[in-house]
Amino acid sequence: MSTVEVPMQQAASTASGGDAARGTRSADRAFRVILTVFGLTVLAVPTLMVLQLVRSSRLAIDKFGLAFLTGTVWDPAREEFGALPFIYGTVVSSLIAIALAVPVSLGLAIFLSDLAPHRIRKPLGFMVELLAAIPSVVYGFWGLAVLRPWLQETIEPFLIKHLGFLPLFEGPPLGIGMFAAGVILAIMIVPTITSVSREVMQAVPQLHREAAVGLGASAWDTIRYAVLPSARSGIIGAIILGLNRALGETMAVTMMIGNAPKISASIFHPGYSMASVIANEFVEATSDMYVAALSKIALLLFGVALLLNLFARWLVSSTKSKLERRA
Repeated sequence: MSTVEVPMQQAASTASGGDAARGTRSADRAFRVILTVFGLTVLAVPTLMVLQLVRSSRLAIDKFGLAFLTGTVWDPAREEFGALPFIYGTVVSSLIAIALAVPVSLGLAIFLSDLAPHRIRKPLGFMVELLAAIPSVVYGFWGLAVLRPWLQETIEPFLIKHLGFLPLFEGPPLGIGMFAAGVILAIMIVPTITSVSREVMQAVPQLHREAAVGLGASAWDTIRYAVLPSARSGIIGAIILGLNRALGETMAVTMMIGNAPKISASIFHPGYSMASVIANEFVEATSDMYVAALSKIALLLFGVALLLNLFARWLVSSTKSKLERRA
């Protein structure tokens, strides 16, 4: 090989290497641009939703203002709209769901993270998470076919007999109402609270458990003093996530709550939720003011759900960060 051919081959290989490097940099830039567009899209979608809801509810905002939140009359024929019955129904059914779901969820989370034998942890955890995959309309159908007769014939008569002197438990056992909606919501949010709580408890360093056992603590004492205090913020975040799910649930609640825009002290009476009124009446909204009132309810529901979700995510992430630093 001549001395002239060697530099030529070196120059050719250098040029090809430079072309390959430039091609790689171009592909990286294109990949970065595509991912940036995806990220901006995720931010743009909720922003556009809020802007559209504000625009759609402008008439109701201008006419009713904050009085919309305290009004109790919902009369589309006279274009008088107040959201308080729907806010009340949403809050009451969600609080009932949280009161019923939290003890069960925490018990399951503790069992799956610390007490369950290893051979059944995964199958049982899978079954709990499977509950979250069931469509809400299936929950609603099951509630009408199975849960409603059971509540009407067994649970509600029992509560009325022993606690009927309280306004909270007055009225006939209908099987539908805010209590029934709360029960079906509790079943639906158990997987959410259980899964997040279990993850937070499993993130507690094993050294904490071993130290408690070394000091002579029982299994319950270990969970009570070594696990639960470290996971407290994350568990609160899990509960808020479950509450967020309960606030926004539509189909199952619509089928079980009774859909009556009234405020009643008894949890056995029918009620109405914000999500249910939007689903039931949006198609029937024939006037601009009617649409604006429903849009304002949707905006209110969106804002509450967003704030609760952000708060819960912050609690969970802060708890995991503290546990990692301790470890």
